Amino acid sequence: MLKNKLYLLVFFILASAFLAGNFVFPQFLNLSFLPEKDFKLGLDLQGGSHLVYEADLTNIEKQDYSTSMEGLRDVIERRVDLFGVQEPVVQVQERAGHYRLVVELAGIKDPAEAIKMIGETPYLEFKEQRDEQETELILAKQKEIEEQSLTSMEEIMEKITDWQLALEDPYFKPTVLTGQYLKKAKMDFDQTAYQPLIVIEFDNEGSKIFEELTEKNINKPLAIYIDNVLISAPIVQTRITGGTAQITGNFTIDEAKSLAGNLSAGALPVPISLISQQTVGPTLGTVSLESSLKAGVFGLLLVIIFMIIFYRLPGLIAGLALIIYVLLVLTVFKLVPVTLTLAGIAGFILSIGMAVDANVLIFSRIREELQQGKKLDLSIEDGFDRAWPSIKDGNLTTLIVALILFSFGTSFIKGFALTLSLGILISMFSALVISKSFLLIFKNINFNKFKWLW
Repeated sequence: MLKNKLYLLVFFILASAFLAGNFVFPQFLNLSFLPEKDFKLGLDLQGGSHLVYEADLTNIEKQDYSTSMEGLRDVIERRVDLFGVQEPVVQVQERAGHYRLVVELAGIKDPAEAIKMIGETPYLEFKEQRDEQETELILAKQKEIEEQSLTSMEEIMEKITDWQLALEDPYFKPTVLTGQYLKKAKMDFDQTAYQPLIVIEFDNEGSKIFEELTEKNINKPLAIYIDNVLISAPIVQTRITGGTAQITGNFTIDEAKSLAGNLSAGALPVPISLISQQTVGPTLGTVSLESSLKAGVFGLLLVIIFMIIFYRLPGLIAGLALIIYVLLVLTVFKLVPVTLTLAGIAGFILSIGMAVDANVLIFSRIREELQQGKKLDLSIEDGFDRAWPSIKDGNLTTLIVALILFSFGTSFIKGFALTLSLGILISMFSALVISKSFLLIFKNINFNKFKWLW
């Protein structure tokens, strides 16, 4: 029964490796039932732009620096997302009292347009609900353009009267209350239900405008927009005086923090200026990727040859386990997906070394058990048991270091730490499950007859 379970496990491992191989390299068999998915390449491999902006916090109080920069970062992320950049990296950096915004745009085709969009100041505005007649008029104008299938602005201007109406928001109209009147915004908690909410505070002039707006919009929504994107539309319950208001809703703590940060970014003047721009061409990225892949393949082959020469049959099994390990890791990289950079590939290659190290410890322990005259099956079991503490300690230490690098490092260091961590976790599975299962197939052979294989 146990033997049948072992054979079933080995079959499952080989079948998984076969599917993983075809998922990672679909050009070989091109199995139609497997999803098609490309590797996600980072800035240094795919090409793109690396931009660094200096933030001017002259008019911001020191205790609001972090909130302002986080809100500004959120707005910039939303802008480049709308521009069509896939998985942009936007980070806040502080160096010697200077706050900078680092923006990495992989694969972007028009960096000049992206620079223009990023450089604009976040814009916050409050809008009130239109009456039904205005809404119907705007919707009718938009429908008229759709029915005539007009696409160019020239055609619209020529054939549609009052075409400007179609460009308006049919449900909300602008007010004079904008971010310039907002003093600050912060997350707080309702004292009764202890639910997160956002507290906003206006300056003197903004307080008067807000009071007038709330007085004439009781039981109506007052919409809050940042960069023409609707953030919230709370219902006005009563006229609000004093320049302080609460935005309530079914917010999570993270959502409330994000909303408060966005409001602060729209309210506070945080101009940014471009101080550095680096453009990485896709040709350089392709060359770097090919060189990295060749290095990885040659390194893996040399390791397998070394293992076979030094450990013979266990080395051959370790080589097969390493190939399966590589296919599984690359599958995880595609599925997550992990953004692959040169540093990330270096982390992956280093994890292969960790996988080899685990096999070396195991096989050395097995040899020691065999030299003591134990049977092969018992030597395999004891060898794995004795090697496990060393494997666990070594990999756990490396994982802790990788976690620290991921927590405090920049984007490329994070990529190295992530691929290294995933590789180590899968390498432990490879050594303790895949290698062990393959070795146990031979546990019933006559060791003395085939001693040269071990």
